[in-house]
Amino acid sequence: MRAERPRVDGADEFTVGTGFHRALDDGRIECTVCPRACRLREGQRGLCFVRARAGDQIVLTSYGRSSGFCVDPIEKKPLGHFLPGTPVLSFGTAGCNLGCRFCQNWDISKSREIDTLASAASPEALVVEAKRLGCKSIAFTYNDPTVFLEYAADCADAAREAGLKAVAVSAGYINAEARDELYAHMDAANIDLKAFTEEFYKKIAFASLGTVLETLEYLVHETEVWTEITTLLIPGHNDSDAEIAAECAWIAEHLGPDVPLHFTAFHPDFKMRDVPPTPPSTLRRARRIAIEAGLRYVYAGNVHDTANQTTYCPGCGEALVVRDWYRIDRYALSDSGQCSFCGANIPGVYDGQAGDWGPKRQPIRLAGTSH
Repeated sequence: MRAERPRVDGADEFTVGTGFHRALDDGRIECTVCPRACRLREGQRGLCFVRARAGDQIVLTSYGRSSGFCVDPIEKKPLGHFLPGTPVLSFGTAGCNLGCRFCQNWDISKSREIDTLASAASPEALVVEAKRLGCKSIAFTYNDPTVFLEYAADCADAAREAGLKAVAVSAGYINAEARDELYAHMDAANIDLKAFTEEFYKKIAFASLGTVLETLEYLVHETEVWTEITTLLIPGHNDSDAEIAAECAWIAEHLGPDVPLHFTAFHPDFKMRDVPPTPPSTLRRARRIAIEAGLRYVYAGNVHDTANQTTYCPGCGEALVVRDWYRIDRYALSDSGQCSFCGANIPGVYDGQAGDWGPKRQPIRLAGTSH
């Protein structure tokens, strides 16, 4: 059974203590979850909004609360090599520890209103609902589980106890100690590699590229967490041939050729509404560059492009998993992920044949309390 999170005197039922903080000589308390290192006086909140100072500690104020629950196809995370075709119970909270000007989920991640957290559920209630709906996994997404890692970890543990998997969709901007804690509970992750220059991260995401690269190397080489990468290509900002080639070369050298890479299309949103949508030709160009760099599993996302969303066997070249966005139209893998034509192993996490959830998206409402 999971340990009960420490309650905070005088706080509501959604506030719990955390272990990620340290006292400073000037009386402030520093949050140590991410490199942001917010240094807070009594009553102040960090940039993420959901972590705050109460007394001599940093607390999480959104434990057991969500901005909404939805059953998605696992391919929407996106994960192409993890339990293909299956439904995943997806949810997030509020707040984020980055400041991306192009955020596609800004109404959730940039929320400063606790009313955004309209749904409540304990980890156990989430798992009961996931099982009832036929989900194979639970995903922490929409905003970054880094900022609600205690809730995510407890939900992941409850999921594992019930035979379900846990998935983190994250920007990877996290300190080593918190990273070890979060990913010890996860089975899969999609890391959002937002660009491949420090300038982009500094000016547009208000973070650092180096930290994200460290997270990727950690996940691939030091854990059993199945890892895929997503890069949202933004016209004029991170879509040059040179930058894409540099990213792909780094992935090939530091992570290996079998880590799936998803190039996805930007649409104008938040503070970058003056930037045009990504044309499909950009995604195709990026995929060609990645293949030339030696990457074996590269996909175009947020568009209808079957040829560039299909998994091809690196051994015989056959089309093994033919996709149209989130729908699987052909599946030619064995129950454990071997090519049906030549027997080559296709890296990933498989559990029998692909599911038939398809592109459906099913919002749900859970009734319950946090603990």
